[in-house]
Amino acid sequence: MLHRNMIRWVMSALAFQAAILVWSSASALSASDVVGTWTLVSSITEKDGTRTDQFGTGAKGMMTLDAAGHFMLTIIGPDLPKFVSNNRAAGTSEEAMAVVSRSIAMIGTYSVSAADKTLTFKVESATFPNWNGTDQKRLLASGNTDELKYVTPTASGGGVGTVTWKRTK
Repeated sequence: MLHRNMIRWVMSALAFQAAILVWSSASALSASDVVGTWTLVSSITEKDGTRTDQFGTGAKGMMTLDAAGHFMLTIIGPDLPKFVSNNRAAGTSEEAMAVVSRSIAMIGTYSVSAADKTLTFKVESATFPNWNGTDQKRLLASGNTDELKYVTPTASGGGVGTVTWKRTK
């Protein structure tokens, strides 16, 4: 048991170090560099040494960052179950759990710190209500005119998340 816990600790430490390494290689971005609409490329979580597609393979997502500092972000996993009742307010526990565990949406304002290489979402409202009213810092791993990648040190589903977006054209 002690050996297994030690392995988990080492794997978590390595994942955190990888996040810091990726973060340190990011180019200096400003708020104007990220303005636009972005589509999801991937959302990968590393937890206990295992990498998984956080919302399922083939998840779809879109993020809009406007020039006034407002954002909208939605990620929806593939093959979510249809509600047998045909009423989203009357889904079964299993249907609701599948939707909640494989999707997220949030709105609010954002800021970019070139010095800290961070993108901070000031969450007004989210489908993960624990984030409502909080500042969610993301470590910028890369960014250019076509790609935006950030690391979430504490992903909403646990572990360390790396989310990659592609600018829409």
